[in-house]
Amino acid sequence: MTQRSSLVGQGILVTGGAGFIGSHLVDKLLAMGAREVVVIDNLFVGSEDNLVEAYKSGHVTFYRDDAEFQTSLSYIFANHQIDTVFNCATKALNYSFLNPANAFSTNVTVTLNLLEFQRLGAFKTLCHFSTSEVYGSAVYEPMDEAHPKNPTTTYAAGKAAADHAVESYVRMFGVDAFIVRPFNNYGPRQNYKGMLAGIIPITAWRILKGITPELHGDGLQSRDFIYVYDTVDAVTKLYSVLPAGESVNISTDNQISMRDLLGRICREMTYAGEIVNKPGRKSDVLCHNASNEKVHRLIDYSLTPFEVGLRETLDWYRQQIGVQ
Repeated sequence: MTQRSSLVGQGILVTGGAGFIGSHLVDKLLAMGAREVVVIDNLFVGSEDNLVEAYKSGHVTFYRDDAEFQTSLSYIFANHQIDTVFNCATKALNYSFLNPANAFSTNVTVTLNLLEFQRLGAFKTLCHFSTSEVYGSAVYEPMDEAHPKNPTTTYAAGKAAADHAVESYVRMFGVDAFIVRPFNNYGPRQNYKGMLAGIIPITAWRILKGITPELHGDGLQSRDFIYVYDTVDAVTKLYSVLPAGESVNISTDNQISMRDLLGRICREMTYAGEIVNKPGRKSDVLCHNASNEKVHRLIDYSLTPFEVGLRETLDWYRQQIGVQ
């Protein structure tokens, strides 16, 4: 089993660190005792508001910049002693329906940039964030790490290509890089604005703004939702033990259909009005039912009950949207 030095006392770079998952990871790394956390984020969907608590530590440096530019990363590596990089930089899945080529290229370019810097010795370890979307709809259930990659969007295709890049650099150059593959994250700080928002935040926003919630397609599409705090806890634990070149699902056992999810949100928010049916989205994944057997073998894996996480998440949206 792989053994890496503790994250305590390290200099760490988080790409996309002002985003939803990235900012929670920054908080976790600081709480664990990182010496410095450097964040690079172009604020495409992320926000500096997500780093308010992190800034209070005095150990965060933020660059509003883009990891797609090698020169931007070069400056960071030249001016900060970075031991580990967590690559959370991406563009929202929904964006691939607006600008498919850019959604693909962002995922690939950022990852290749980081791998090249790692190959040349700029840092020691890369934790690359993949996505359950690389699997496409389930060929068999539950979906384990050996499940075929069959991306149905250019976002997912770019993520799959980035995964293969990480695996190939490990084989070719012996870099210390591994892949974490969270399923559908939800929780505080997830973007609720505009058409790039996911189903939980956008439904909460609509209800709080007096706008009718929407259900796309027949609503039987299923997802495996995991609370963002559980994801970052798992990632930091996996850092010590997941071998280079390997990937691991970070998921729960709570597969739920979009129809049932919408019903839960409405009940939790005491909404009893109508729901507008919209046409299904092309290339939408139909089924995500994940296997988390591997992650259970590797770490002490803690999961928040979905009803608890959903309630806390919706409370956060009430507080945030209520002051807009």
